[in-house]
Amino acid sequence: MDTMRDRFIATTTQLLDEHPRLALVLAEISRDGFGRAERDHPDRVVNVGIREQLLVGAGAGMALTGMRPILHTFASFLVERPFEQVKLDFGHQGVGGVLVSAGASYDWPAGGFTHMAPGDVALMDTLDGWTVHVPGHPDEAETLLREAAAGDDRVYVRLSLQSNERARPAGGARGFTPVREGTGGVVIAVGPMLDDVLAATEGLDLTVLYATTVRPFDGAGLRRAVGDRATADVVIVEPYLAGTSTAAANDALTAVPHRVLGLGVARQELRRYGRMEEHLAAHGLDPHGLRDRIGGFLGG
Repeated sequence: MDTMRDRFIATTTQLLDEHPRLALVLAEISRDGFGRAERDHPDRVVNVGIREQLLVGAGAGMALTGMRPILHTFASFLVERPFEQVKLDFGHQGVGGVLVSAGASYDWPAGGFTHMAPGDVALMDTLDGWTVHVPGHPDEAETLLREAAAGDDRVYVRLSLQSNERARPAGGARGFTPVREGTGGVVIAVGPMLDDVLAATEGLDLTVLYATTVRPFDGAGLRRAVGDRATADVVIVEPYLAGTSTAAANDALTAVPHRVLGLGVARQELRRYGRMEEHLAAHGLDPHGLRDRIGGFLGG
């Protein structure tokens, strides 16, 4: 199976051929994959070098002229380093664009903390008007990218090397998708966390919801899953900073007595970088760790 980043390159190359309004702005990362696109569309494929603030500013400038820019680099360089430009050049100026990241929270541990971005979604959550997609499979990434490229709004697409075994429905203003029904608590699995959540909750009487779009947060979908229960226990498993969506879940359940547990990447920096699988285990996001933490919270 190809990776989400591979699919992003192939899909964007095709979209550039089909849509003359579309532009791509790079900051060296993934440039090798866009060789043909750069040759075929030199006026719409721009590499600014290792200048991430310029990456965002140039993309927003293109949007001001009526183009639909796609901006791409590692998440730490796309969201964190040029955050002021994201806030002002897109948000303050009221223009749209598509930010597509790679690297996620710890896709390349050997790159060190400079190449990790567990706080990217939480940081984007401080801004108004952004849709945030977290696909869990390359097919989902393609669907969400095509949808984002065809629009006019502000979209962040977070790609990762971690992937579920099979794709689920995504896009089309779809909210949380029920994957497993139960009478106990509700577990929301975000993007590439689904397979591990399903393994961790096997045999437990729980409802599992799957989310590829986390902003806007599907509060109505969560309320439907809770149903007419007198109280609600909710666990949110996210592949980025733990607790990023707990406030959104609390807001959705203001009319119901409830508890919310946010599982994800801890704030503590792990300095023995190891492998991605070791980071998952260290943060308690592998099936064994999730089983212990979900079971402990729900009393299972």
